[in-house]
Amino acid sequence: AGNGLHGLIRELDKIPDLARIRYTTSHPNDMREGLIRAHAEVEKLMPFLHLPVQAGSDRVLKAMNRSHTRDSYLKILDRVRAARPDIALSGDFIVGFPHETEAEFAETLSLVDAVGYAQCFSFKYSPRPGTPAAEMTDGFIAPDVMDDRLQRLQAALNRDQAAFNTATLGKTCQVLIERKGKLPGQMLGKSPWLQSVHLLSDAAFHGGAEIA
Repeated sequence: AGNGLHGLIRELDKIPDLARIRYTTSHPNDMREGLIRAHAEVEKLMPFLHLPVQAGSDRVLKAMNRSHTRDSYLKILDRVRAARPDIALSGDFIVGFPHETEAEFAETLSLVDAVGYAQCFSFKYSPRPGTPAAEMTDGFIAPDVMDDRLQRLQAALNRDQAAFNTATLGKTCQVLIERKGKLPGQMLGKSPWLQSVHLLSDAAFHGGAEIA
C-alpha cells in the first residue's frame, strides 16, 4: 500500500472479514495528518494509540536526541483526540536519564497529569554501550533516586489507568475473544481500548470472534 502506514490501514480496512486493526507503536514524527485522519475515518482502527514520549522536560528530551518537544507532543495528542474523542492513550517513559534534576522529573509528572494515560510503560535509565548518554558518567543518577522517581511515576500512571478503567464501568462494547479461560465457560479477550476482559458465556468458543 502506498502513502505509508495510513495507506496500509486503509487497504486493510477493505478486507471484509478483518474485524480490528491495530498498530503496535508510533513515533511523534509519524503522526501526520493522514494517520490522524485514519483514526477518525476507519472504524476498524481501534481507539488506542501507543505514542512514546520518554520525558516531560525539553532539556532531557534534547539530551536523549529526541526530535519532539513537550509542547509538540501535547499538540499531537490534542489533534488525535479531536479526531477520535474516545481514544485511549499509552506511552513510554524513562526516569533517571543522566543529569535529570528533580525539577525536570517533576515536568514528567506534570505531563502525565496533563495527558491522563490509559496505560503506560516506565523504566529506569540504564547505560547502553556506544551511546553518548553512556559517556555522561558524571551525571549518572543514584540508584535510590531512580527507584524513588520510578515509584512516584508508576503511582501516577496506575492512578490514571484505574481512573480510565473505572470510567468504562457499565459500558457495553465489543470484545475480541482470544482464548479460553481456566474456568468452565470462561473466555478471555480484549476491549477496543486494549483492556483485558474476562467473561463467562454458554456460547461455543471461537477464537477471533467478536461478541458484545
